[in-house]
Amino acid sequence: MSATFDADLDPQSLQLARAGQARGQEAIYRGFERPVYNLARRMTHCPDAAADVMQNTFMRAFRSIHQYRGDAPFGHWLRRIAATESLMHLRAGRRFLELFVPESAHADDAPVEDICQLDLDKALGLLPPLPRAVLWLYHVEGYTHPEIAELCGRTVSFSKSQLSRAHQKLRAALDDGASDPHPTRIKEVV
Repeated sequence: MSATFDADLDPQSLQLARAGQARGQEAIYRGFERPVYNLARRMTHCPDAAADVMQNTFMRAFRSIHQYRGDAPFGHWLRRIAATESLMHLRAGRRFLELFVPESAHADDAPVEDICQLDLDKALGLLPPLPRAVLWLYHVEGYTHPEIAELCGRTVSFSKSQLSRAHQKLRAALDDGASDPHPTRIKEVV
């Protein structure tokens, strides 16, 4: 589960947002824009798509804020909306694949952590959208297979098979990357 969605929300901001007040909505936006964007970015692997998903997430949240019951932290409710919006975006087929990685990203003076993160980010970007989203929701966001199945409108076995598929393709992508220490062009793993 992502700790950034666990941030406390001022009850007054929630009350103002429920009343449609811009000040309350702005406080919620400022408090959660980064975690919403990061989740959308990881699921869509596209900064422009993530920005669209983030905007749609907050618009949907503010339209339906009266449905938030307070049973769990506000960020958990918002995270579910962000994940759903990301999946809807992927279903619509609006994604871009980054085909080039700059040579400077693999420079000898780059910290190992940065190179590993780049390789992982690059490999995640090569996964098809749905397996990538399921992998992210399961391993990073802490969703269970039944929760992912519900978000996708599919069965639990669908979630498990997509995760397994993502693992296989991720292993293949990372193994291919290990054989070429300075790739400049990467190909999509299908």
